Amino acid sequence: MTILGRREVREFASGALAGAMSKAILAPLETIRTRMVVGVGSRHIFGTFVEIIEQNGWQGLWAGNTINMLRIIPTQAVELATFECVKRSMAEAQEKWKDDGYPKIQLGNLKIELPLHFLSPVAIGGAAAGIAGTLACHPLEVVKDRLTISREVYPTIRLAFSKIYQTEGIGGLYSGLGPTLIGMIPYSTCYFFMYDTIKTSYCRLHKKSSLSRPELVLIGALSGLTASTISFPLEVARKLLMVGALKGKCPPNMIAALSEVIKEEGLLGLYRGWRASCLKVMPNSGITWMFYEAWKDILLADKDKQRA
Repeated sequence: MTILGRREVREFASGALAGAMSKAILAPLETIRTRMVVGVGSRHIFGTFVEIIEQNGWQGLWAGNTINMLRIIPTQAVELATFECVKRSMAEAQEKWKDDGYPKIQLGNLKIELPLHFLSPVAIGGAAAGIAGTLACHPLEVVKDRLTISREVYPTIRLAFSKIYQTEGIGGLYSGLGPTLIGMIPYSTCYFFMYDTIKTSYCRLHKKSSLSRPELVLIGALSGLTASTISFPLEVARKLLMVGALKGKCPPNMIAALSEVIKEEGLLGLYRGWRASCLKVMPNSGITWMFYEAWKDILLADKDKQRA
């Protein structure tokens, strides 16, 4: 079997194509959401939309879209392929452990069986997906945010990379990595767990082997909404840490960032831009899953036939 024929490679390609198509459609919502989350300009969706048009024209809605596409293609490919691979591997391992016994650790003369039966392959796959995607593509996320928030300082992708590296070193391209991982792990775990669980339960309830495109959009949107709501305060803190240097003040850590937001705006400040985020996350999640499942149907059709 060639490498292109491997299931993992085709899942990787499906994720890349799904990410590219959904991001091209929804780029303006990402621009509006980012500005609102970090507190640049208007605090309202329509007000932010008008500001962008007045300051940068219609093309301003796609500010940072090139870097966004460069970021989202590998990120979605890595995340979705990692999720599928880890979930599948964990499920197979648990089946094997049921027959052969769970792994044990030796403490002196005592052997303790690790209670791994409670681990959810879907949740583990979701967490692994978030970690892998973040580690692989974090520098692109940093550059994308700089392009979106301060276009006059970072006019192009090349200059953004160059300026960040010259002024902040290689660490600048990984600024906020810790907070990003802290925020991403609960989001990614919840996101993939919700999607897989809702999809499986819905199919079982309605006795279906597959779902229609509108059903996939709805389930994907609901998964994105739930995950975003749970982890949104961490997203606010992460964005504040990543772009804080642009305002001349950068909290030393995530706890300090959260404290600063609460002190200045109260608890509601932790959900500043939440509605704008939902406006972006829900359609993005729904459309991404729809495209991903569609591309999987196409690229894995021969694999499924062989398995059948």
